[in-house]
Amino acid sequence: MGFLPRLLLAAALVSLAPAVAQAAKQPVASAALQKEFDAFIEKFRAAVKADDPAAVATMTKLPFMNESDIRDAAQFRAKTYRTFFTAKNRACLQKGKAVYDRDPEKNENFFITCGETMFGFSKTPTGFLFTDIGAND
Repeated sequence: MGFLPRLLLAAALVSLAPAVAQAAKQPVASAALQKEFDAFIEKFRAAVKADDPAAVATMTKLPFMNESDIRDAAQFRAKTYRTFFTAKNRACLQKGKAVYDRDPEKNENFFITCGETMFGFSKTPTGFLFTDIGAND
């Protein structure tokens, strides 16, 4: 192999190194954790598809996002479900791909992004729960 092809190959490998390093840092859910989340999200999606805010509330960590005005299922249904579970978001939640992440405190989380809204689900001592809504940034 001549000097120029080797130089081009070396340059290509150097330019790919940051992308490979970044990909290696992305956490991956264990098979058991993924299986547990898959069972949870199947039930959650069924409740969302049925447009059943009471069922969604039973799968939600309350108080929701530690808000004092969303302490119970009735407040969740009135203040959160009505606002964020629009027909468009409900359809998105049915088919949206859940992305795994582990936060700095080592909490296991999955997120589904629907347009400008991100729906978060976290592993808790009692299993997975719907835990937060945030802006898709």
